[in-house]
Amino acid sequence: MPSYTRFLSTVQPEGAFAVLAVARRLAAAGKDVIELEIGDSPFPSPRCAVEAGIEALRSGRTTYGPSAGLAEFREAAATYVREEHGLVVAADNVVAGPGAKTFEQLFCEAFLEPEDGVLVFSPYFPTYEANIGRRGARMVLSKLRAARAFRPNLDDVRRFLEEDVRPKAIFLNSPHNPTGGVTTEEDLRDLANLIRGRDVAVFSDEPYDCMVWGGQHQSLLSQPGMLDQTVSAYTFSKSFSMSGWRLGYAVCSTETVKGFDLLTNTALSCVPPFTQVAGIAALQEGREYRDERMQDFRRKVELLVTGLNTVEGITCLMPGGTFYVFPSVSVICNRAGITSHGLAMYLLEGADEERGVACLGGECFGAAGAGFLRLSCAQPDDRLSEAVAFIGEAIFLGDRISDYLELHPEYQLSQLYEAGDSNP
Repeated sequence: MPSYTRFLSTVQPEGAFAVLAVARRLAAAGKDVIELEIGDSPFPSPRCAVEAGIEALRSGRTTYGPSAGLAEFREAAATYVREEHGLVVAADNVVAGPGAKTFEQLFCEAFLEPEDGVLVFSPYFPTYEANIGRRGARMVLSKLRAARAFRPNLDDVRRFLEEDVRPKAIFLNSPHNPTGGVTTEEDLRDLANLIRGRDVAVFSDEPYDCMVWGGQHQSLLSQPGMLDQTVSAYTFSKSFSMSGWRLGYAVCSTETVKGFDLLTNTALSCVPPFTQVAGIAALQEGREYRDERMQDFRRKVELLVTGLNTVEGITCLMPGGTFYVFPSVSVICNRAGITSHGLAMYLLEGADEERGVACLGGECFGAAGAGFLRLSCAQPDDRLSEAVAFIGEAIFLGDRISDYLELHPEYQLSQLYEAGDSNP
């Protein structure tokens, strides 16, 4: 039996998919599970995209295509970000991908050498760690705090640039998963001023660009000179409810596009052409449908935040963006002696024999998320209200929490959460 790499032994799955598997197993056994763990849209894909994809299949768009993407797809994406976000880019600045996640790996392959330092704002999307680790680079963490509405700390960026032995990259995610924090134009201007002209690249993860609940989405690409130092990744999964189509794109310099073209060719050949044709239709004809769905998401976010703030022991900021809420549950966890992810699993498995709520403990997104839960709003409104009511009752069932901890001692809280770190 051949031995596996040390790297493989360090890779952890996304917490959302691990909890999803448990939730689906319990649901299959008859339990009524309200699923708020996975970041997937509950809405159908735009009809225009579905029809375009079907027609593309029928017309034979089922062969290989260019690794960087169809010319017409790249042009449509460039037009879209010019019109939506005011970016000064052309088709040559766009490269297609199977969703946005793959660009994390391509970015790391293109810019990172072993032992390079990468600044990551924490909590963070869990696949960042694995992709940085693939290159043997080092993840340097900057903690996001509720008191700052989970905006990045530019002082930490300065320290990273001045004190790290090999500062090479920054991972930026706005609107931010899991916290819902949104980086302001002032933040982006200051960040650009700090890194402009340095040998530092930024991976700007922007899958929630259409889910900004106050004002407009801002991209680092809009700052002078940042096209040469930034890779911005976008996806159809959130804005256009097309997660299963596996389609996204990155916007960056033409030289970086050439590099990604080569890396894409060696890794996955190309994105299926019929999927790109569907994406073109969504970009050109599906924006009204997109905007209607975004308003639905905003209403759901507000509903869930309002409801959670009525529960004793929970405090929840209104997120600046995304369809997640990130409530602090440190008071509840400290009282019950359970970790926040243990609390999440208790709500799913242990609070009631017939019902449960699936969500994620904040530590699924790094140690800085401890003391929080992440809940998706991708359920009907009545199910969101049911989830709040269920949580409000379940957290006071002390005996059931104790019984659950006896069965799952790994969720025992070893050190109380600091209220100053967890509460707004």
